[in-house]
Amino acid sequence: MNSKFINITNRKKNKEFMAGINVQAMISALLIFAISLFMLFTSLPIGKEIASGEEMSINGKACYLVDTSTGTEMYSKNSDMRPPIASMVKIMTTLLAFEAVERGELSLDEMIAVSEESASMGGSQVFLDAGKSYKAGELMKSIVVASANDSCVAIAERLAGSVDGFVKDMNTRAKELNMSNTNFVNCTGLPAPESYSSAKDVSIMFRELIKHPVYFDYAGVWLEDFVHPDGRTTCMTNTNKLVRFYEGCDGGKTGFTNEAKFCLSATAERNGLRVVAVVIGADSSKDRFGAVSNLFGHAFANYSAKVIQPKDNLIDNSIRVVGGKKKQISIGLKDDLKALVKRGDEGEYQVHYQLVEKIKAPVKAGDVVGKALLTRNGEVISEYEIVSKEDIEKGNFFDLLKGICGSW
Repeated sequence: MNSKFINITNRKKNKEFMAGINVQAMISALLIFAISLFMLFTSLPIGKEIASGEEMSINGKACYLVDTSTGTEMYSKNSDMRPPIASMVKIMTTLLAFEAVERGELSLDEMIAVSEESASMGGSQVFLDAGKSYKAGELMKSIVVASANDSCVAIAERLAGSVDGFVKDMNTRAKELNMSNTNFVNCTGLPAPESYSSAKDVSIMFRELIKHPVYFDYAGVWLEDFVHPDGRTTCMTNTNKLVRFYEGCDGGKTGFTNEAKFCLSATAERNGLRVVAVVIGADSSKDRFGAVSNLFGHAFANYSAKVIQPKDNLIDNSIRVVGGKKKQISIGLKDDLKALVKRGDEGEYQVHYQLVEKIKAPVKAGDVVGKALLTRNGEVISEYEIVSKEDIEKGNFFDLLKGICGSW
């Protein structure tokens, strides 16, 4: 037989053989992916719409459910107990960072040098390189998405000079927020003596955190590569699975240590009603997601948010502007004034205003000039800030003279 024909035939068989291997490899990969996806879906409970609190079975040592607009407690179990909360400590770490950005003390684009201490942190991390610099925003994103301990330390050292100094700031802020059952010992939530909080306190600091819109830019990330200065990448996967598998959930913070067990604080919004649910000490990851899903379901099945007065409506007032180009000011609510309404119990609501008598120019839009009290049956339910809706510059000599002449 011609040797050339034999070589061609062998090459053809080799190609067919390799093609068979590629097909088998592809089928195997698809099977592995399908099995993984099946396991993920079956391990994650999709929240049921619970009709009443009595029908709920919440796995965990403690839990708390609250309406974010009014601060109304919707469900509670051992909410003042003081267990360790694991990585939910990072809620306060992230809050202080966002507040520093808001005050202009930190920029998301600022490059932060990583210390040896930061790079050597254990537990969940993105494996920062000591001596290299990273953008503050990327470090903060890695905390929100992947619960990175090394990024927490880098942020803490930048903001306070040391982790110890930052922890003092954390405890100071906790006191300002009336978190009376909390003590921070580190910025990561890694096991430490005398480190504790409560389900209610966690809800307080988490409600404060989600006031910062940029938080949701990070919290919604499901899968993303964290890129290091040398081009190396670390894959980040969101630890809060509910952002993908529970309708309306757009943020949260998980936590786990042997002492704290499985923890989760998360937020969800439907039809204008936003709630925060906290579970501490669940028996498994599946149980914590299931418990928070049940709490969400209870809220959305039994309550609704009713807008009593939109923030765009101007409020009649007699506030005098002293020394300004204008003598009167346009004011309104900082946020929509909402009432938490239980199904079948609409009730009668009234709004009362408490305003300053006068304000000195210059005035900036957003300056607080009073508050609105929402009452029901004579009881104050919630308070909302009333703010200036315009800028008013300080008047010059001719403005003042015009004002004097106009009063004659």
